[in-house]
Amino acid sequence: MLLSVLVCALWEAAGPIPYAGVNLAGAEFGQVAPRRLGTFGRDYTYPTAQEVAHFVSRGMNLFRIPFRWERLQPQLNRPFDREESARLQAIVRAATSAGAVAVLDPHNYARYYGKTIGDPEVPVSAFADLWRRLAREFGSNPKVWFGLMNEPHDMPTESWLRAANAALEAIRSAGAKNLVLVPGNHWSGAHSWTTSDNARWMAQVRDPGRNFAYEVHQYLDRDSSGTHAEVVSPTVGAERLAAFTEWCRKRGAKAFLGETAVPATEEGRVAIRNLLLHLRQNADVWLGFAWWAAGPWWGDYMFSLEPKDGRDRPQMEYLREFLRPGKG
Repeated sequence: MLLSVLVCALWEAAGPIPYAGVNLAGAEFGQVAPRRLGTFGRDYTYPTAQEVAHFVSRGMNLFRIPFRWERLQPQLNRPFDREESARLQAIVRAATSAGAVAVLDPHNYARYYGKTIGDPEVPVSAFADLWRRLAREFGSNPKVWFGLMNEPHDMPTESWLRAANAALEAIRSAGAKNLVLVPGNHWSGAHSWTTSDNARWMAQVRDPGRNFAYEVHQYLDRDSSGTHAEVVSPTVGAERLAAFTEWCRKRGAKAFLGETAVPATEEGRVAIRNLLLHLRQNADVWLGFAWWAAGPWWGDYMFSLEPKDGRDRPQMEYLREFLRPGKG
């Protein structure tokens, strides 16, 4: 009964969110170590053009593409591995050729072979070098967005700010004008942004190109980790985003929700609709979202949007009213 009342209370004309999509995972799978990067097709994989086509046909227009920094650039300040670079280029080409945005996502948590950016082994200049090279490869395509790093954590936030600003300078010095997504520290959680030192330090992001948005992640379980098959309440998503939304608005800043998801339950359906209504109602701040996740190796993962036995997962229906009419 309560859920029915909430559904009625929240009902309004939602309409599509400008950028709505999914993380196409697989290239970040598996462990890495010096001289042990894993084998493509056994330890990790890349999403396919067929998956892009499927989600475009459902109305999605953005794909966040996680990959491992170490596989792309096995040695700091050195050229990219040719085969890995070709794999990344292929999925980016598939997404952008379909008219969608491709978000590059070094899925490394501000680490490289386990060492934190800013440590002597991984100087900030090496992180800037990664982004200078990526900007040179992908900067000519405005449909490619640059997600600086997945979920920095357990490091001084001022150190992460220094690395982010160095990467922004490197991207712009390479001539790239692409939109850049800048995460915060502390796993870049929206719920903790204004109660952590992200609010202080990340207000000091400096983009010479003046074309960036803050990337945050938000899950709806008890600790915002996305590791529990639960939803705290039907309104928890909007509640956890609210303070961050206002923080951005006061600064004239844009935001992007790089990861969110719910299980296939009635509570999940109501809660994700409430969260996405918050994005829609605050479109002066929010560019859009990417669901976590799809990709060929997820199996029965509770949040997977990957079709199973030729059929969409239940959560695909939860998103439908926020997507544009599909092309398929």
